[in-house]
Amino acid sequence: MLNGHAMDTQRCAWAGSDPLYIAYHDEEWGVPLHDDRRLFEMLILEGAQAGLSWITILRKRAAYREAFDNFDPQKVARYRPARIERLLTNEGIVRNRLKVEGAVRNAKAFLDVQREFGTFDAFIWRFVGGRPIQNGRQTMKDVPPTTPESDAMSRDLKKRGFTFVGSTICYAFMQATGLVNDHVVDCFRYPPLRAGR
Repeated sequence: MLNGHAMDTQRCAWAGSDPLYIAYHDEEWGVPLHDDRRLFEMLILEGAQAGLSWITILRKRAAYREAFDNFDPQKVARYRPARIERLLTNEGIVRNRLKVEGAVRNAKAFLDVQREFGTFDAFIWRFVGGRPIQNGRQTMKDVPPTTPESDAMSRDLKKRGFTFVGSTICYAFMQATGLVNDHVVDCFRYPPLRAGR
């Protein structure tokens, strides 16, 4: 056993052997998410990941939560230039000006979406008709970098002023938040998520 996770459990190959990655794979990835604060968090983290590995972001996640007021979009939207400069000295996060400024810009756009649709959740789940797309991937090689749904999401988000929301980032966001079930079919997480559990 590894942190309560059986070592011989069949899981997606990308989960590897890092306990943090395994826990993320087993407990979070692909689970349908309907909480606006968590959706905002994943949108910002997926954007921060651009050009980096996801494990790098996972290791910085606690620091991100602390640095970005636990991903409260109301607070992040009000960050002034001085706050951005301070964030750029925070070694716990990815110190990329475009990404930090993008998080503030995205918070403002996120609030606009909430005003228009009531919740970001109501808006984002429209791209998959309100229920997770159940894929039947045999191997990770079968997983595309983008789909027509992620293309549509990317276009819509960009039109609304979001940044770091290219189609590839949108698809990673969809996988992470359970808009699609991209666990491979022989992964132990595939059946329960397919069954909606």
